[in-house]
Amino acid sequence: MIYYQSSRKKRRNILAQKNTVFAQKKVRWITCLLSLPLLGMVTAFGIAPDSSLQEVPNQKIIRALPLPEKFASSDPDMTFWHQESIRRGDTIAAILARLEVSQKDKRHFLETVRNNQVMNQLRPGEIIHAETRPDGELLTLRYFYGNGEQFQVEKIDDTFELSKQSTADGTTRIQVTSGIITTSLFAAVDKADLPSTVASQMIEIFSSSIDFHRDVRKGDRFTVVYESTQDESGKVQVGRVLAVDFFNKKKASRAVYFKSPDGTDGYYTPQGENLNKPFLMAPLKFSRISSGFSNGRYHPILKRWRAHKGIDYAAPTGTPIMATADGVVEFKGWQKGYGNLIVLKHDAQYSSAYGHLSKFSKTLHNGARVKQGDVIGFVGATGMATGPHLHYELRVNGVQRDPSKIVMPVAQSVGKKHYGEFRKQTRELISRLDLLRNTRFVALN
Repeated sequence: MIYYQSSRKKRRNILAQKNTVFAQKKVRWITCLLSLPLLGMVTAFGIAPDSSLQEVPNQKIIRALPLPEKFASSDPDMTFWHQESIRRGDTIAAILARLEVSQKDKRHFLETVRNNQVMNQLRPGEIIHAETRPDGELLTLRYFYGNGEQFQVEKIDDTFELSKQSTADGTTRIQVTSGIITTSLFAAVDKADLPSTVASQMIEIFSSSIDFHRDVRKGDRFTVVYESTQDESGKVQVGRVLAVDFFNKKKASRAVYFKSPDGTDGYYTPQGENLNKPFLMAPLKFSRISSGFSNGRYHPILKRWRAHKGIDYAAPTGTPIMATADGVVEFKGWQKGYGNLIVLKHDAQYSSAYGHLSKFSKTLHNGARVKQGDVIGFVGATGMATGPHLHYELRVNGVQRDPSKIVMPVAQSVGKKHYGEFRKQTRELISRLDLLRNTRFVALN
C-alpha cells in the first residue's frame, strides 16, 4: 500500500527536521562553550539575522495577583489602613462601598453621621483614611477637610462615636513667594503655585488703598509671606498672609499683620498706620467699571446727555455686593430709576447708595447695622438698566462725590501702648520682605 503525504504535512515534516538539526547544533555550541578554559569571561548574545532592535515590541502587562494563602486566611484581629480619594459627586456611602466595609457597619456608620455637615459636604480631591479588619469591619475613619481640621469616627463597643472635630497636628512653616502680573493677579498667583485664596487676601488687605479694578497693570509684582501647614495626611494648607509687598505703577505698598495683646488684629504699614480704612475702594471683589463718575454722559435709555453721579460696576447677575463701610441701613426698597436700592448711613457726613440690585440680603432691613465687607445684596438689572451692573454712589452731606477724588478718613493706627509689641512681632516679617525687595523679576510669557 502506498501512502501519500499532503504538501502541508510535508512542510511540517521539513520544519521539524530543521528544528531538530538546529537543536543539535545548539547543544554542540553550548557544549563547546562549557569546554572553554575559565580564564576569562565569555558573553554571548543571540540576535536573529537581518533583525532590528527597534522592531522588538515592548509590551506592559499588568495582572491582578491573588494574595498568598496565608494572607487570605489571616488573623481576624489584623487591621489595615486604606486611603480613598474623594471624587466629584461622591457620597460617604459610595466611599464605604469602595472600602468594602461590611453592610452592618456601613448602616450603623451612616446612621451616626446622618446629620453631620462635614460628611454631607465632601470636598473632591481630599482623602478619606479608614482602618478596617479583613472581614470588612470598620474601626476608624478620618477626614482632613481643610485648614488642618480633622473629622474622626471611631468604633467603641460596637457603636460608632463621633470624635470632637479638632485641629490635626501638623507642621506650620513661614513661606515667602514672589510673582509678577502679566494678565491678572489671580493668574500670577496661580503661576507662583499658590491658591487663589492668597490673591483674595491681598485684595482684601489693600482694598482701601488700591483699586484692583482699575489700577493693576502688566508688570506689577508682589512678594508675599504666608503660613503653610502640612497635616497628617500630607496635604499642605496655605493659611493667613502675614506680610506682603505690592508694586503697582512703580509705587510700593507694604502691609504686615499684627495682633495686639488686647486681641484686636489687622494689617498695618511698617510704621503702624492702619490699612483697614473706613471705606473700601470698591463694593465688589470681581468686576470691571463700565461707566465712571461724570458731569456729562449720554444715557443709553433716556437718549440724552446728563450727569452720571456714581460709578457703574459691570458684573454677572447675583454677584455679591459688599458694604463699603460700617453703617446703618437708611433705605431698602424700590426707587424709580435706581430699581432695588440700598442706602447706608455711615456717620453724620458720609453715606453710600447701591442701585439696580437683583435682590437684597435676607437679613437686611431698615435700621439694621452692617459692618464693612458684609454682603448686603446682589447685582442685577432692575430699574433703568440695560444690563446687569451695580450703580454705586458715595455721598458727602447728601451730595454725590467722586470717590477717587476726595480724601477719605483714616482708621486708628497702632497706639503708643502697643507700638513696642508691634515692632517686635513685625520685625522678622519686614526682614523677609526686604530680602526680596530688590530681586529682579522676569515675566515668562
